[in-house]
Amino acid sequence: MFSIIDIETTGGSSKRDKITEIAIYIHDGNKVVDSYSTLINPERSIPYFITNLTGIDDKMVSDAPKFYEVAQKIVEFTNNTVFIAHNVGFDYGFVHQEFKSLGFSFKRKKLCTVQLSRKLLPGMGSYSLGKLCKNLNIEINGRHRAAGDALATVKLFEILIERDANNLIKKHFENNLLSFSVPAHIPNELITPLPEEIGVYYFFDDEDNLIYIGKSKNIRSRVIAHFNNNKTKKGVEMQQKIKRIDYELTGSELIALLKESEEIKQRLPIYNRAQRRSLFNYGMFADLELDRYIHLKVRKIAKNQNPVVTYFSLAEAKENLRVMCDEHELCLKLCGLYPTESSCFYYQIERCRGACIGKEPPDEYNQRVEEALNKYKFNDQSFIIIDQGRFINENCLILVRNGKYQGYGYFDSNNDEITEFSAEQFITQKADNKDTRQIIRSYLKKNKVERLIRI
Repeated sequence: MFSIIDIETTGGSSKRDKITEIAIYIHDGNKVVDSYSTLINPERSIPYFITNLTGIDDKMVSDAPKFYEVAQKIVEFTNNTVFIAHNVGFDYGFVHQEFKSLGFSFKRKKLCTVQLSRKLLPGMGSYSLGKLCKNLNIEINGRHRAAGDALATVKLFEILIERDANNLIKKHFENNLLSFSVPAHIPNELITPLPEEIGVYYFFDDEDNLIYIGKSKNIRSRVIAHFNNNKTKKGVEMQQKIKRIDYELTGSELIALLKESEEIKQRLPIYNRAQRRSLFNYGMFADLELDRYIHLKVRKIAKNQNPVVTYFSLAEAKENLRVMCDEHELCLKLCGLYPTESSCFYYQIERCRGACIGKEPPDEYNQRVEEALNKYKFNDQSFIIIDQGRFINENCLILVRNGKYQGYGYFDSNNDEITEFSAEQFITQKADNKDTRQIIRSYLKKNKVERLIRI
């Protein structure tokens, strides 16, 4: 049996926010056999932007039952079922946290229709519930409301069952893929609430001091990996100190990277020592030498130096430089990758045009070097990056103006009129530095985003 669930909340953090509505459809694998839905009084004010998204305001929930008044009903309804939701970590995390506040340990097996859709419906572009339903001709009656979204998830789940020719759902549970291996001294209560979603996570010690910050596309899996890391002294030492874990969903991996970098610099956790000053300790430098050729060099970044590109490691820097040489027929010798007094290896195999021996004119060679470097430079570019948000019907945006990172924010995915002016209304201003610019450059080079708006 499956309980297909959707919730509405006062915000995105299960630690701080509360549930305002829940809908549950009990499904036997063929059809819905029972259902339950109710508004819930969150015992706090609902933010305006949430009301604008869901239509649920303080007046609507003022006479609704509080969570503790419907808790028994939820337990009974979901007993001996698999908890299914679209982005299950979000919904399960909130329900688990609400029960935890009542002193009850809510545990159910889980299945995520986002992850299942990615496997059974490849190439869909976007796996948000709204976009999937549009592509699959599933009508959503009551958008942004728990019952409407839960019923849409029911219809999606039934399509996934039809497409599951290789019994992935059955194998998922037979192979016990939901279980995790955590050392015996680590309470399950630390792990159970963690979502299988993108975000930033935080480790605290027994005095509630922040000791580590990390990011992951799957917070739960990454945290579990920390507890199974017995190979380093630092890893074992940190394991023993962790007494509390918190997290912040970001929806976007790019925002997770930016947030991780920012918070490490601001909060200085003891186990992020290597990242306190900079995540990128190596750089590529472009120097015009006496021979009139631009020489590209990779080395550790010294104080007050401004490389063209920055890297996590020397190996990454050299590999990237070698790729540039391949793509633009640059000289291995002038790039410091082939020490020699004569011609470089690429010239011998006709992949270098002879700058190493003065055969190619400096102007021609330098023009190709500049072309190679241009894709790493923002210069004075202004653009908006649009990507997936933290939950259904939400997108994120990152604003870069005149080559400088301005900040990020979230907005309703139905809003198609994002401009430089409107973006300002959604973003939280953030500090611009060489790390943030490199994070954005590197991410755009390696990953696709939903939209890139030039301004």
